Amino acid sequence: MDREERKQFVRTNRTCIFGYNRKNDGPSMSVVYYMMDGPDSILISTMAARGKAKAIARSPKVSLCVLNEKWPPTYLQVYCDARIDATFETDPARVIDSMMGIYELMAGQPMPESARPNAEETARREQRIILRLTPYSTFETPPRHVYTEKDTVGLTHWTGTVIPW
Repeated sequence: MDREERKQFVRTNRTCIFGYNRKNDGPSMSVVYYMMDGPDSILISTMAARGKAKAIARSPKVSLCVLNEKWPPTYLQVYCDARIDATFETDPARVIDSMMGIYELMAGQPMPESARPNAEETARREQRIILRLTPYSTFETPPRHVYTEKDTVGLTHWTGTVIPW
């Protein structure tokens, strides 16, 4: 994938595995929905008490494994600097707008304004925050898929490459 194809891959998908370093044990990974905010920012809604928020307070370096939801699986790893962009206490409207956007991604269709009070209640109860991720590089390993026996002839794999965002 060239640079624009990588960015388009991230723009046109909606789920990723969010990876970050834990204080103890190995890295943590969780599947999350994300949305783009402009060409170079990724937004994730989470609870202030969750590990993701605590981890980026320790270190802003995170990784996303953006998943293509079509079979066979294809992915793109994206390395980002993360920060807390808004909290329910400081900017409830932005947090609620973010929740509405995530609801739309989850549903695969627009959400009516009648869902806004539910988003507000959830954001308040869960003390939701918005994480802003700024990608700086990607790691690409071209996928190799087998559809038939013929595809196994000469099947090879190679190492991936770190590429600037």
